[in-house]
Amino acid sequence: MLRRRFSPADLRAWRAFGIAMGVLAFAFMLALFSAAASELGKVWLAGTLALGALALAGWVAITIVPTMAKRTSLRWLAHQLDYRLTREGFIYLGVVVVLVVAAVNTGNNLLFLVLSCLLAGILVSGALSRIVLAGVELKSELPEHIFAGQSLSARVELANEKIRLPSFSLRVSGSAKAGVETGDILTQPVYFPYIAHGDAAVQHLELRFARRGAYRHEELGLSTRFPFGFLEKTRRVHWNREIVVYPRVKPTGAYFELLPRLSGEITSFYRGRGNELHGIRDYNESDSARFVDWKITAKTGGLKVREFAREDERRVMIVLDPFRPTLEEPTGASERIFLERFESAVTLAASLMWHFSETASVAQFRCARRGTPPAPANEIVYDALRELALVSPEPPGGGSTFLDTLAGEPDMFKVILTARLPSSIPAALWSSSHFIFFDSL
Repeated sequence: MLRRRFSPADLRAWRAFGIAMGVLAFAFMLALFSAAASELGKVWLAGTLALGALALAGWVAITIVPTMAKRTSLRWLAHQLDYRLTREGFIYLGVVVVLVVAAVNTGNNLLFLVLSCLLAGILVSGALSRIVLAGVELKSELPEHIFAGQSLSARVELANEKIRLPSFSLRVSGSAKAGVETGDILTQPVYFPYIAHGDAAVQHLELRFARRGAYRHEELGLSTRFPFGFLEKTRRVHWNREIVVYPRVKPTGAYFELLPRLSGEITSFYRGRGNELHGIRDYNESDSARFVDWKITAKTGGLKVREFAREDERRVMIVLDPFRPTLEEPTGASERIFLERFESAVTLAASLMWHFSETASVAQFRCARRGTPPAPANEIVYDALRELALVSPEPPGGGSTFLDTLAGEPDMFKVILTARLPSSIPAALWSSSHFIFFDSL
């Protein structure tokens, strides 16, 4: 602290301050001599001394004061403060009003003395609370990856940058004018009873987000009721934080009936070296003789070889179709049912992406407007979860051709979650895809 205060830059400031005080003291002496000369009738001498004192004071104001003002932090003057009178404050003001009426009507000096003390208490309270809020900086840390329905620990830190004065009874809370898309990030206040000067205090709080999506907070409120609790003074702190909450990822055990079947379809979709028979085909010159199926060869009269499913590599595309079917008689209940099924589909897609990231698969996520490139699933799983966190159904009546574009991509096995009717799905997709319809969720 002393080293920072007496750095070379600060020594120059102290020297400028000393020069200013010396010059102003000399100007004050000239002003006193000018007054004495005026009383003695020496008008010219009095005028000369007065002009000299004025010139010295002007020199200090023009040269030294701006230099020292640049080194003075006036951020506390720019802080926007909100005021709220507490219940105790209303009672206090009521007592003040009663004393005002009594003092005016009676003219009792003791009542005027008590009234002046009460008014002075209001002024002292305002000054102290402003000092407590000044020089306090907010820092926060949130986890990088956040899932809906999962409890997480956040870190809030307040640093008191004042040189000598501590801060008391500070509370950090969500500001009423924060811009939010789907909800507040900070939903509960965080209390700091005491922060020493030049020190910082840290509080940990538990957060839980009920639904997926983007959460944004533009500012927080830093408030205090110190010292008397009559008035709550709140300073707005610019925060501007945005987080993306991923969908819930449920254990793959919940889909034990689906995943084994998917594994079988994926491995049988690709030919390669494995233990599971994929099919029988004609013999080529490049084929090894050990793959010849002699029984089939004897029956058909031509050389036939066995092809096996490739089990050492899995390539799968998770597809969420945001198609919203047009309802004949749309009602609030039908819309709610569709949205619930859509959220279930988003959760299932996220769970499948998480499952394939744990099985060393090559995966890809596709949606109508967003997607990820094919890559090892553990490298793109968070990108896919982010896209799933922000996805929304199409507007009612939208005629999306999203699945038509997938029909021309037969190189990856697809797991497609859709609300379409089976009769409206392109025929080319059935041979390379597994469909999960919203009605079954």
